[in-house]
Amino acid sequence: MYTLFRWLVRLLTAAAVLGGVGLLLLYWFLSRSLVDYDEDFTVKGITAPVEVVRNNDSVPHIFGKSDEDVYFALGFVHAQDRLWQMTMLRRTAQGRLSELFGSATLGVDELMRRLDLYTLSLDSVAAQDPKTLAALQAYSAGVNAWIEQVNSGARGRGAPEFWMFEPEISAWAPADSIAILKLMALQLSGHAEAEVLRARLSMILSADRLADILPEDPGKGVAALPDYAALVPGALPASKPLDFALGPFSPLPPLGMAGASNAWAAAPSRSAAGAALLASDPHLGFTAPTIWYLARLELTTGGVIGGTIPGVPAVLVGRSEQMGWGLTTAYLDDQDLVIEKLNPDNPEEYLRPDGSYARFDSRQSIVTVKDGTPLTLTLRWSDHGPILSGKQFEVGTVTPPGHVAALSWTALSGADTTMTAALRLMSSQNVAEAIEAGRLQIAPAQNLMLAGPDGIALQVIGQMPARDAAHPTQGRMPAPGWLPATGFKGSFPYEDNPRFLNPPSGLLGNTNNKTVDRPFPDHLSFLWGDTQRIQRWLTLMKSREVHTRESFIEAQLDTVDPTSRALLPLIGADLWFTGDPAPEGTPERFRQRALMLLAEWNGEMNEHLPEPLIADAWIRALMDRLIRDELGPMADSFTHPDPVFIERVFRNVNGASVWCDVIQSAAVETCTDLARIALDEALLRLQEKWGPNLESWRWGDAHQATHDHPVLGQVPLLRHFVNIRQSTSGGDDTLMRGRTAGTGDNPFLNVHGAGYRGVYDFADPDSSVFITATGQSGHPLSRHYDDLGELWRRGEYIPMSLDPALARAAALGVMVLTPAPAAD
Repeated sequence: MYTLFRWLVRLLTAAAVLGGVGLLLLYWFLSRSLVDYDEDFTVKGITAPVEVVRNNDSVPHIFGKSDEDVYFALGFVHAQDRLWQMTMLRRTAQGRLSELFGSATLGVDELMRRLDLYTLSLDSVAAQDPKTLAALQAYSAGVNAWIEQVNSGARGRGAPEFWMFEPEISAWAPADSIAILKLMALQLSGHAEAEVLRARLSMILSADRLADILPEDPGKGVAALPDYAALVPGALPASKPLDFALGPFSPLPPLGMAGASNAWAAAPSRSAAGAALLASDPHLGFTAPTIWYLARLELTTGGVIGGTIPGVPAVLVGRSEQMGWGLTTAYLDDQDLVIEKLNPDNPEEYLRPDGSYARFDSRQSIVTVKDGTPLTLTLRWSDHGPILSGKQFEVGTVTPPGHVAALSWTALSGADTTMTAALRLMSSQNVAEAIEAGRLQIAPAQNLMLAGPDGIALQVIGQMPARDAAHPTQGRMPAPGWLPATGFKGSFPYEDNPRFLNPPSGLLGNTNNKTVDRPFPDHLSFLWGDTQRIQRWLTLMKSREVHTRESFIEAQLDTVDPTSRALLPLIGADLWFTGDPAPEGTPERFRQRALMLLAEWNGEMNEHLPEPLIADAWIRALMDRLIRDELGPMADSFTHPDPVFIERVFRNVNGASVWCDVIQSAAVETCTDLARIALDEALLRLQEKWGPNLESWRWGDAHQATHDHPVLGQVPLLRHFVNIRQSTSGGDDTLMRGRTAGTGDNPFLNVHGAGYRGVYDFADPDSSVFITATGQSGHPLSRHYDDLGELWRRGEYIPMSLDPALARAAALGVMVLTPAPAAD
């Protein structure tokens, strides 16, 4: 027995030693791709030495003799820190994910091939102006210079993720950068999904009830649309919920997450220091690393600093010495779904408005699938755009037999000058020049917030499609392609895009709220991204005569929920302070305790409080109770409560209180009944998850920010090292927005918000600040993978200075790129 024990000890010791050696070897292999920020390089493609100073937050400050050399260095540092992320963005845009991930990503690849974004990007290279083309070529050369270093040196394949796949990395090209902008446009557009949703609901709800759950824009009369089945014969009602997801790396946003952001500006007259102020925090889905990468470029027109996207040679949000710019999604209706009627004798032809049949433009495309059979796709285009398969945008649920669906979309342009617009914006010296730069923006449509020496402005940039006044659905549902009024009829001139310049109030702001009230067809959109945050912003802006950098930061980090403040007194009006105290331990007593907490709550979605969790769960359960019996499984398509809908119901606007009655029951339920039932249901579910002591519940435990690695984050054990989770305040409708998942085991997870925050003070530009949600590096073993994340979570910022001396004084590393000698 003793001998056996000794051998067991020896075996366990040997296993532990071997395991330790294995871990050390694994760490050694993976750490080979960590970047030495003090290492110098001799490279081809630059004309003079370029200095890259990374400050103590790993933000590169790039100094070169020419703009092209600076763009080269930006490509080099992007590739050093985010090469895997860049290649995944490119593969997504190209429709080549399945080469690595197999059949799991076929849905994404098929969509991208059918939209043909990469071919359109190749065509768009020639549309750029000479300076932009030179910048794209220099940037690509910089990326490729680092790829060459990876391929020729022992640099761990460039990133740990490449060890899981084929190590070959294709050279970067100008079209790759343009394709990433087109991919961003797809992620920020949600009108196609909204059209399908409205079409589906129109077939199961009356016009009045459809107006409740998808309310029209207030303040204008709109003639009711026909139900979709009457418009497109053969379309049938269905109860199956909509699911727009296409699998891993899907660029299609879920409903309600097509893009959201905040931006506001104060003119010198409303600034305590007498100079303009600007705040900007664009919202996107969270990932590890974040999509944003901070950088400073010293160009011949002056220094610029702010947020870049790896793969794109531009500071998309940021400032120069005299100008600041921010972006919010404009919600411009730049997508239309069109139903094409096939020729019954030849499915390769479709019916035109003149009664003739035309052939689709067709070609084949082969998708290579890892460990699978290649998929051959027949790509078809009609006059209205690319033909979609049934799963894409769920168009199959609204397309009758003998028909197909096409997508009209402004981003489907082979002469897309959005990249040129971005680079011209960076070099603008004043607001007027910046507005003019926006003329070349095609997609995505954005609200461009500006502050400069000539004042403040909000300019909608992006091509605004024109529609016939007789359009059968006004672009709100798929429309028959054989009707003459269907489709885009060109585009409006840039001068018709909404513009707000130096308003008398001295303040401008946008939270994705409605910006203009124009009748169709001159409208901007019927769909807007916010009705709540704008109310809180107005309250904060009106609370002070003049503003400061600190007051703008306070507003950017504000966590008071206007939805809870407005809805709780409404839905709980007959529940508070009614009846005698119930016995301890009963559900009624538990409900009374919850109501007492909510009665004393100010609406602040603080991570340390239980009230936000109770309120959010209650309103969420109430929304589901209101719509479940009318919509059936389609109710699952509504993953987030709509405060406008709930208010309409409880105020009985146009008879909307009928939603409170449960159709399947004999009794007639009141809205108070439903509110009480929903609260009890919510509290029961919260008890199951968080325990019986409701005073100890924390919103932050449920509302964790989920910065997950798209690939390694799914690997058991490894996900605990690469996924970044943070307890956070805020919610769906707070200015410090933390959009909840709305689905899954924990619908309260924070999945979408401000990955970048910046506040710029032009009284003292170098006192400006910014931050991102994770860190600069995409390497999980780097200390800069998540070092900014805790600052971001706490509502802190880092300096945003253009002073070279400050960058060098706190330098983490200094890299010099030297031109390689010319070949003999």
